Amino acid sequence: MIRKCLFPVAGYGTRFLPATKSMPKEMLPIVNKPLVQYGVEEAVKAGLDNVTFVTGRGKRAIADHFDISYELEHQIAGSNKEKYLDGIRYLIDNVNFSFTRQNNMLGLGHAILTGEPLIGDEAFGVVLADDLCFGEEDGVMAQMVKLYNQFRCTIVAIEEVPEDEVHKYGVIQGESMMEGLYRVTDMVEKPSKEEAPSNLAIIGRYILTPDIFDKIRNTPAGRNGEVQITDAILQQAKEGCVLAFKFKGKRFDCGSVDGFVEATNYCYKNIYQDPTEA
Repeated sequence: MIRKCLFPVAGYGTRFLPATKSMPKEMLPIVNKPLVQYGVEEAVKAGLDNVTFVTGRGKRAIADHFDISYELEHQIAGSNKEKYLDGIRYLIDNVNFSFTRQNNMLGLGHAILTGEPLIGDEAFGVVLADDLCFGEEDGVMAQMVKLYNQFRCTIVAIEEVPEDEVHKYGVIQGESMMEGLYRVTDMVEKPSKEEAPSNLAIIGRYILTPDIFDKIRNTPAGRNGEVQITDAILQQAKEGCVLAFKFKGKRFDCGSVDGFVEATNYCYKNIYQDPTEA
């Protein structure tokens, strides 16, 4: 069984300055809940109740959020406002959280490698909190865990994107195995429209087998000195099997202002419930 999920949360969130000057972008609220909490809830619903954060400087608010706040809880004890904390208290009581720091921002591959001591020699999930996902029935990570239990290999989540947006993503080329599932034959990081092998873009959900750590170690840094996780996963695909899964659900790019506003409106209309009125 997959038990662990890694959250790379060391980035600066420059597209949301000045709001992110002193607050982690992952703590920006989608209605009344920080973005990162949605990702943790998705992981936990998939059975991944050991959550590791790869953080950086100025990110202490994330650790504080997933911890008890004695003063606050004392102040609202006995009032109907206690219900606002039901969701986060469930996570605090039922999830094992661990934290490590990425001292230098050297790409997603480097961030994942930084988490190796807390992951160990087992398959694990990766959630990029910027991508807010809602599954049609099961959550996206739960859908991927079911696939992993069947195929036992690295899996990346994909979705079709407009051709004029492929330059924002890692893009796969693959052989169709069944509807919505591909065996990856090639991956290109942020290709031009002309160079893209398809419009099937990798989004922020992965299940990685533990050999990924050695692949990352042997992956040379690319542009800006960053180690791209797509290069390491492509090496896995060449030596074995990597699957790309077109998940069933909705995804919002909350790393962009437009996507963040769209996600907020969607959650307010379709998901948010005031717990004091339930």
